[in-house]
Amino acid sequence: MLDNVKKKAEEIKEDIAAWRHHFHSHPELSYQETETAAKIASILRDMGYDDVKVGCKDRDICVIADLETGRPGRCIALRADIDALAVQEERDVPYRSQNDGVMHACGHDAHASMLLGAARILKDIEPELNGKVRLIFQHAEERGGGARELVEEGVLDGVDAVFGQHIWSPVPSGSMSYCYGPTMASADQFELRIQGKGGHGSMPHLSIDPVVAACSVVSAWQTIVSREVDPLDAAVISVGEIKSGSVFNAIPDSATIKGTTRTFDPAVRELLAKRMEETAVAICSGLRCQAEFEYKFMLPPTITDPEFTRFAVEVAKKILGEDKVVEARPTMGAEDFSYYLQERPGTFMFLGTGNEEKDMTYPQHHPKYCVDDDVLDLGAAMSASIAWSYLKEGE
Repeated sequence: MLDNVKKKAEEIKEDIAAWRHHFHSHPELSYQETETAAKIASILRDMGYDDVKVGCKDRDICVIADLETGRPGRCIALRADIDALAVQEERDVPYRSQNDGVMHACGHDAHASMLLGAARILKDIEPELNGKVRLIFQHAEERGGGARELVEEGVLDGVDAVFGQHIWSPVPSGSMSYCYGPTMASADQFELRIQGKGGHGSMPHLSIDPVVAACSVVSAWQTIVSREVDPLDAAVISVGEIKSGSVFNAIPDSATIKGTTRTFDPAVRELLAKRMEETAVAICSGLRCQAEFEYKFMLPPTITDPEFTRFAVEVAKKILGEDKVVEARPTMGAEDFSYYLQERPGTFMFLGTGNEEKDMTYPQHHPKYCVDDDVLDLGAAMSASIAWSYLKEGE
C-alpha cells in the first residue's frame, strides 16, 4: 500500500506545487490568514470533504477537516501551519509574494500544500481505512499561539496521536531527520527594568547608575547556565536588547534589558525563570537600583514520543529509502507543535529541501529562502503513509 501512496503522490506532484505557488504569492501574517484558510477549505471541499470547519475563537484563520471512514478505529491528527513572516522577499520567482513586506520564508506554504496532497491521497484510499484522520491547517505558528488556541478549543478531542513535519534547508533535499525525545527547545521571553538616578557623567557619585547594574546583571545571568544548570543539560540565556540613555555625557535614570531563554528540560526552564529574577533583584539592590523583572513562559519544548517516532522512522524509510532517514541533534529553535505533544503521543520530523544546484540552501526566515518543489510529493506521501500505517496498525 505504501508504494501505492507514493505513486499517488507523484501523480499529483504538479498540483501540490501549484498550491504552494498560490500560497507563496498570497502570504498572510499570523492571525490574518483569512484568504489562505478560505482557499484551503475550498480545495478540501472540492476533494469531497464534508466535515470542514473554518476558524478558531471566532476568527476564520485556520481549517480543521475530518476524514471519517464510518468504521471504528484509531484517530490520528496531521498538522500543517499556514502563516507567513514579515519579511520582504528578495528572490525573483514567477510566484513571488504579491504582499509587500510579507513572505513565506519558513516554508508554511509547502506545509499547507503537502497536507492538501496527503488529504487527496487519503480521500482516494478511504475505503481501505478504518477510523479517522483529522487534518489541522493551523494559524499563527510564527507568533506561537495558534496551536495553544486550537488545543484549548478541543482540536485533539478523540485524537490518539499526532504527526507533524517541517521542511528544513539544512537537510539535503529528499532526506528526513528526526530526534527521539527532545527535538526543539522552549522559547521564553524576559524583560528587566532597572530604575536608578540620572546625573552628569562627570559626577557619578551623585547618581545611581542603571547601566552598571545592567551590565553586572547580564554577566551574572551567564553564571546561572555555567554554574547552576547541570552541564549535561542544555540552556541558553540570550540578551537581545539593552536600552538606556540618549547622550554620551549623562548617566541615565533607567535601563531596560530584553531577551530569550531556551532549554529542552521543563525543570531547567523553571530554574531559569526563578534564578534570573533572584539574581537581577539582588544585584540591582546591591547597586542601589530598583529592579522589576518579568518572565513570559511562551513555547514549551517540543518533545517527541520515542515509540511513535520509531514507528514514523520505519514508515519514512519505506517512502524515502533507508539511507535518507537520519537521526539528528536537537535544535534550540522552537515550534508550537510542542502544545500538541504535551497532550498526545506523536512526533515532529524534518523534510530536507537543501539543494545547492538550485541555490536553495538559504536558512528559514531569510529573504531569499526558497523551497525545492521536487520534495513536495514526498512530504505528502509521508503524511498520508503515517496516517494509513497508524490506522492499519490499530485494526
